[in-house]
Amino acid sequence: MAEPLVIVGKGMAATRLVEELGRRALGRHAIAVIGEEPRLAYNRVLLSPLLAGEITESEIELKPAAWWQARGVSTFYGRSVTAIDRAAKTVTLVDGATLPYGQLVLATGSKPVRPHLPGIDLPGMMTFRDMADVRTLREAAHHGARIVVIGGGLLGIEAAYGLSRSGARVTLLHLVDRLMERQLDAEGAALLAEAVALRGIDLKLGAATRAFIGRDHVEAVELQDGTVLPADIVVIAIGVRPNTALAETAGLSIDRGILVDDAMTTSDPAIFAIGECAQHDGSVYGLVEPAYEQARVLARRLAGEPASYRGSLLATNLKVSGIGVFSAGAFEAHEGAQTIVLRDRATGLYRKFVIRDGRLIGCVLVGDTQGALFYLRLIRSGQDISAIRSELPFGEPYCLAEAA
Repeated sequence: MAEPLVIVGKGMAATRLVEELGRRALGRHAIAVIGEEPRLAYNRVLLSPLLAGEITESEIELKPAAWWQARGVSTFYGRSVTAIDRAAKTVTLVDGATLPYGQLVLATGSKPVRPHLPGIDLPGMMTFRDMADVRTLREAAHHGARIVVIGGGLLGIEAAYGLSRSGARVTLLHLVDRLMERQLDAEGAALLAEAVALRGIDLKLGAATRAFIGRDHVEAVELQDGTVLPADIVVIAIGVRPNTALAETAGLSIDRGILVDDAMTTSDPAIFAIGECAQHDGSVYGLVEPAYEQARVLARRLAGEPASYRGSLLATNLKVSGIGVFSAGAFEAHEGAQTIVLRDRATGLYRKFVIRDGRLIGCVLVGDTQGALFYLRLIRSGQDISAIRSELPFGEPYCLAEAA
């Protein structure tokens, strides 16, 4: 008899786990997937082009309903889990129904960080996280709303671009002096800022927010320097926090995320965690690729195969309206590292490679991200690139020709 496997969360990590299990252990588990949103799982990475009107809602669905049915998966959509009974090995849904599990996977994702500032609870204060957000923001943008986006990281830039494309008058605020400071050096960030401004977005760097002003609805954003920016809607995009509430209530070990070992096992051997809610070896990853890597490891373990997760090398890819940005590994040269830089200010091209002991340890690409996966493979492999060092900025074909 198939063992009941319950997956709480139906996002990208959960979908990849079911996909991997289908390849490795089809029929071994009776799988139930529970998700709070009342629709099929979708690709959150594509919310920005959806907001911009470049793609349709159906195009961001990860898998059609028939795909889930073909794998024998029971889906519970629009129904959140309110409790886990570890002794009885059951989960309780919001409508009071209970489901038994032999093994339980928490893929509960993350929730947006909201600053503790005056006016944060006013109507019109929004995040950019799910399909409901996109629909509300798209409607406002189509009417030419004044929208202030707070946060100059990947999510904030994507939200600002999508809103601008949809017809909103957008101001993007960022607390520090450069965009995507966790992924870009100063020169790369400056080129990105120019590209953002050219797309009709009013960018303000070093802008610290003091309060949100309004009575029955947000009307403006007040900055620490006294500047007041009119706003019909404010979008908070300053980061995410692992969604650990369910695990914490169940008595699992929690730090910033749900603590897991190399097998993605929590403090309860029958419960696992993957994706943005999980914390492994001190790290919480808010990106898709680490979640996929964790799903592959867990699928192998659930299929009875040996597998261990050793952490992920972070890589960031941004592509909005011709703005190409890629960053992986170390983007600053520290501790004896050297850099190779290729730049063309006229075309907005910037390529920086950080090398230590003959190995590529990081790179930044702005304006043209061709070859990004090649560079990522070099970083992950740790191979000696001395023989192709001179050709490195020009991409894989030149490097292969030199190696031959």
